[in-house]
Amino acid sequence: MRRVVVTGMGVVSPIGNDVGTFTTNLKSGKHGFTLEKWFCEHSDELFVSARVKDFSAEEYFEKKELRRTDILAQYAVYASMKAFADCGTNFADLDPYKCGCLIASGIGGIETAREQIVSYHERGPKRVSVFTIPMMIGNMAPGLTAIKTAKLRTDGGFDKENTDSAHKFMGNNYCSVSACSSSAHSIGEAFRAIKHGYLDAAVAGGTECCHLGFAYAAFSNMTALTSSKDLDRASIPFDKERSGFVLGDGAGVLILEEYEHAKSRGARIYGEVAGYGATCDAYHETSPNPDGSGGAAAMELAVRESGLDFTEVDYINAHGTSTPVNDPTETRAIKSAFKSHAANLRINSTKSMTGHLLGAAGAVESIAILSQMKEGFIHPTAGYKVPDEECDLDYVTEGFRESQIQVAVTNSLGFGGHNVSLLFKKL
Repeated sequence: MRRVVVTGMGVVSPIGNDVGTFTTNLKSGKHGFTLEKWFCEHSDELFVSARVKDFSAEEYFEKKELRRTDILAQYAVYASMKAFADCGTNFADLDPYKCGCLIASGIGGIETAREQIVSYHERGPKRVSVFTIPMMIGNMAPGLTAIKTAKLRTDGGFDKENTDSAHKFMGNNYCSVSACSSSAHSIGEAFRAIKHGYLDAAVAGGTECCHLGFAYAAFSNMTALTSSKDLDRASIPFDKERSGFVLGDGAGVLILEEYEHAKSRGARIYGEVAGYGATCDAYHETSPNPDGSGGAAAMELAVRESGLDFTEVDYINAHGTSTPVNDPTETRAIKSAFKSHAANLRINSTKSMTGHLLGAAGAVESIAILSQMKEGFIHPTAGYKVPDEECDLDYVTEGFRESQIQVAVTNSLGFGGHNVSLLFKKL
């Protein structure tokens, strides 16, 4: 059983496209929400969104490549290459078949699918792009990331002029799909693969982009989205007046590495991945089991795998979607798993600032944990004002809190009843 550590991170998010900016905005409680009109001729309704801003992947793609690459894969490559630069190596000393890419997406290239379906209906089958399938499928995110590793320098930097003789990540490569728990599954599976010796290093995380009217209509009609038009009160996890989530987009990528290898090269270590729990409610297509038993079991599995005592966990980054059903259910799950210690836990929701990044949420929230662990603070659950008697734990609502985090858990829950918990500890 080998130890697994995080040595690099890259992020694309509504509150920053680099880890430094992202962390600064987390600490200040700054959200990334804007008010927009529906992308639809049939409605002038306004809605709150959490869009990525000022994004460009031109440093990693030729212009012709960008035209045939869905934004979802662009996010993934960008975050991955930033993570390599952060970790400072391309792992050329390792067997390329033991270097993997596990990058998730809950929905895939939905914008490409929409555009090409419209083109098919309006212009005929011959006008459907030859690039439709590779642009649309979610697994192109890890696939393209692996291809781009051939352009990495030995210091982890990216050079478009590098030849294909460079080191590549040629090991296990796939896209896990489990709705909003997708990227947490990817990190957990990469952790296990390294722990048990199937991989020595991995790019792990998730990516998502669903900013189109069709997606907003689908989520809105199932009453999943917030009904608020107040940007400061749109995503308010654990608040009694919450009404739904804000749809966000972005990507989060971690470089996972076997501990002894990281230590031997003098790597900066953000933290250790020490536990992973994954369960299914087997209850309902979109609603969690109200008793929180599935989420509780996932947290219990993660803590037990780590070998730590439940009382050693001091912080939870909650799934915290700001939906009426999720937040009290997750609160019950935390109480069930941690018993009396639940009252001592500091808990927050990154979605109070980023919105819900769907398949990328778990990875971006893992980066939030590791950034807070490194900087010594716990970010606020922003926008919170009205207590809910069903959500009665410490959600860090007063602003950021200076605090050393030693052991943290992040939760991700997905439609279909999926529950994933990851445990990180400070070294």
